[in-house]
Amino acid sequence: MSDILAPLGPTVTDGPLSQLLAMGGPVMMVLLVMAVLGLITFVYVVLLGALCAPRLSKKLKNIITLWQQNPTEVNPKVVRQQASRWARLNPLHHLVTNTIEARQNNQDDRQVRETSARDAQHGLEPFEAPLKIIEVIAALAPLLGLLGTVMGMMEAFSAMAATEGRANASQLSGGIYEALTTTAAGLVVAIPFAALAAWIEFRLRRIHKLVNSTLVSVLSTTPEAFMDQQEPTGEAAVGAPVQATAKRQRSESQDQKEFETHSSQRFAHATG
Repeated sequence: MSDILAPLGPTVTDGPLSQLLAMGGPVMMVLLVMAVLGLITFVYVVLLGALCAPRLSKKLKNIITLWQQNPTEVNPKVVRQQASRWARLNPLHHLVTNTIEARQNNQDDRQVRETSARDAQHGLEPFEAPLKIIEVIAALAPLLGLLGTVMGMMEAFSAMAATEGRANASQLSGGIYEALTTTAAGLVVAIPFAALAAWIEFRLRRIHKLVNSTLVSVLSTTPEAFMDQQEPTGEAAVGAPVQATAKRQRSESQDQKEFETHSSQRFAHATG
């Protein structure tokens, strides 16, 4: 290991990092590479979440409220044109406008729901691959540390066997100490990345719940249903809101069940 670090200069070869790598051998080098990769992945997830994560902005809330109160006044094309650059990075903004436009075009309800669920899943896919990388690092780091310890113990006992049992206790304990270094390093790498993986998965579940509830609110309203509520008069006008409310509740229940089905499938795929 010292021969590998020699071209980097005396400052690097004499530092604590080089000593740690020399004690752990090639397994320690692999753990270091995994730690750097996991750190880069985490920074990528943080930046991706800050820029491209689905979020329910105040303007988007107003659009959904207007859609629920008066669907005929919502123009998806105008909404897209007036959207800021920050809003265009929001996948939920595109999902809402596309779903509203499909509703206004009187497309098939089942097709609209399937398209919305597929687009919502595609919007969350960029977060699934980094989560998988961090989970793999958290799972492999302790195993690699244990592998380094086993290899170190084999080397220590091999040296003791070569001396025909004449090795003293200090030499044997020194070899065991160096072997256990990889186990400690593996745990140091695995513990924080396991916590990060749990945090990212928790964030994904919250984002998916937000997308699910938003799309259900959009899908439960149609321009035809709203116009039907305004046209009846007399006794029909009294019963129409009740019927429309019941119809909306049944539609929301159906939409919720379909999105929960897609949710379970997506998280089964994400967590392996």
